Formats: sequence, C-alpha cells, structure tokens
Amino acid sequence: MAKTAGKKKITYRQLSQRFKNIKLLALDVDGVLTDDKIYFGADGFELKKFSINDGFYIVLALRSGLEIAVVSGRPSPATITRMKDLGVKHILQKKFDKRKQIKPLLKKLKLSLDQVAFVGNEILDIGLAKEVGLSIAVKDSARELIEVVDYVTTQKGGEGAVREVIKAYFKGLNIDPTEHLV
Repeated sequence: MAKTAGKKKITYRQLSQRFKNIKLLALDVDGVLTDDKIYFGADGFELKKFSINDGFYIVLALRSGLEIAVVSGRPSPATITRMKDLGVKHILQKKFDKRKQIKPLLKKLKLSLDQVAFVGNEILDIGLAKEVGLSIAVKDSARELIEVVDYVTTQKGGEGAVREVIKAYFKGLNIDPTEHLV
C-alpha cells in the first residue's frame, strides 16, 4: 500500500480486532460494491457490475448475524435488485449526506455510530467516515477520503474490497465463514 498523508492507517490484523465492537457494516455502492461504472441504454435502462465474490461474503456475513446496510446518495433500481437478491434489508438511497441517511436506521437498531464500520470511496463519504467507529476506503478511493480513514483495502472497489473487509470481520470475531454456507 502506498504511503498516504493524514491519519495513520491500521494494519489488517488491527482491522480484524476492531470488528469486535462493530454491529453494522455500512457500504457505499458505486465504487465500493461496483467498479464505479454505470451503463445506460437509450431508454434509460441502467446496468451496474457487482462482484460475485463480494456478494457471497455479504450473504455469509448476514447469516452470521452482522447487520449490513448500503448507503448511497444515488437512487438506483439496479442497487435495490442486487441488494434484495443478497438479502440486504437496509437499502438507504437518495440523500447526499450519508450521516442523515444512517441515523434513523441506527435509532431503529438501537446502535451508535461507534458500532458502525463504513466503507466508502469518494469525497461524499468523508462526513460519515469521520463519525463511525471504523472507517474504511477501497484502494482506488479519492485521496481526500484515504487521508481520513482508518484502513485502506488492498483491493479495488467492485473487485473484492468488500470481501476483504468481511474476511477481517470473520477473523476478528473468530468465525468460520463456512459454518454459514447452508
């Protein structure tokens, strides 16, 4: 990983340990769960490319009891379809201030921001990243976000970054993900 200015980064081992206090994993969509590209047809039909590996680990994490939410400033039918397919119940879209999006969910789940890990990729994610208990940027994130987060993934968004984060969750809680295959 390249050296970055700003906040000192934690190691993968430290990331795993920090998951002991996390109850909710919040994920940005475009650039985190996707490769940051959107394809539009002439009729406005939208396509996004999601990583199957990331999705598989999301399913395993949900089965293990981790709450997962997607937090996106951009509304997208493709996102809703994919998240429902994976079993993600908390699909938050349409607000650029992700802090305002997530606070009602935290109240509903009786959680605090300290119990949230957030994965983002863009300057829009800085506000929430600064307030959560564990902030993460994908490898190909905006420099400004990388400067303020706790950890930067070794994988790019849409190419295994979410899987990397969820593997750290399993490691930190000493959970065997294969127990949740059924």
